[in-house]
Amino acid sequence: MNVLVTGGAGYVGSHACSALRAAGYVPVTYDNLSRGFRALAQFGPFEQGDILDAPRLLEVFERYRPAAVMHFAALAYVGESVEKPLEYYRNNFDGALSLVAAMRKSGVDKLVFSSTCAIYGTPDGMPIAETCPQSPINPYGRSKLMVEQTLQDASAAHGLRSVSLRYFNACGAHPSGEIGELHRPETHLIPRVLMAASGEIDAIHIFGTDYPTADGTAVRDYIHVCDLAGAHVAALRYLETAGATTALNLGTGRGYSVREILDSAGRVTGRAPVSRFAGRRAGDPPMLVADATAANRVLNFTPEWTEIDRIIASAWAWHRNTARRAIVATDS
Repeated sequence: MNVLVTGGAGYVGSHACSALRAAGYVPVTYDNLSRGFRALAQFGPFEQGDILDAPRLLEVFERYRPAAVMHFAALAYVGESVEKPLEYYRNNFDGALSLVAAMRKSGVDKLVFSSTCAIYGTPDGMPIAETCPQSPINPYGRSKLMVEQTLQDASAAHGLRSVSLRYFNACGAHPSGEIGELHRPETHLIPRVLMAASGEIDAIHIFGTDYPTADGTAVRDYIHVCDLAGAHVAALRYLETAGATTALNLGTGRGYSVREILDSAGRVTGRAPVSRFAGRRAGDPPMLVADATAANRVLNFTPEWTEIDRIIASAWAWHRNTARRAIVATDS
């Protein structure tokens, strides 16, 4: 069964394609390669195109006749979204409308959507359940929430059923070494810590050391990308068995501070990353930890990667992988 994967040449999208192939599906990657990498799209057919290009989308739907869609294609930098809000709304929201229109014209009624915990903004308490108020504090989070609301309306009006998966912090890499985390530019904490450990950058900046947390640094819930990919396949199977439209958190329920990530990276690499202190970044909550019990109940999903050293070890193996280095060298 063909599954169209928008953004399948990106970090989480490529791991989802790998999981789909392992589960017996044929992932068809659709990506404009503005942020993705052609070398990561290796698990099925690849079609280059933009989700805002309606004729191109319909052409791909007609060619492959997918039974479902996984939608990852989006701009995803919080700071950039503040600087370029209209670009984010056009790509993330208008792009999703374009995709849903193509699905309706093509008779496809199942969608797994890559959402984010950024829709919660700065929550009042921890852990964060799906019932918590949704008050995003940046255009990125608002654009994702707008898509979720659109999908709820499309479900009620048109029978387009969807599962919106609200990630916490995606991390790690596939143990096969075939694929891993790459971004243009790289802003995520774990890969930047590893870049500092390997000498690719001078130091890792710690933004804020005076948060009301155990060690003063911000705490996040880190979920391994292979667990995320498995949850997407579980969500697809849920929809295949007539599951209703829903939205679910994906996290481990355990938070790690920035200092704990640095300590873990030191243990894994044998090299203490150089760190420098900086002030807090505007809009950074002190703590974001998921209540992921609903995903367990609805999808029978339980993360397998729960030890931070094991997670960072997978990222470190990818960081040193010749395939990654070749992609970086080619892209630069």
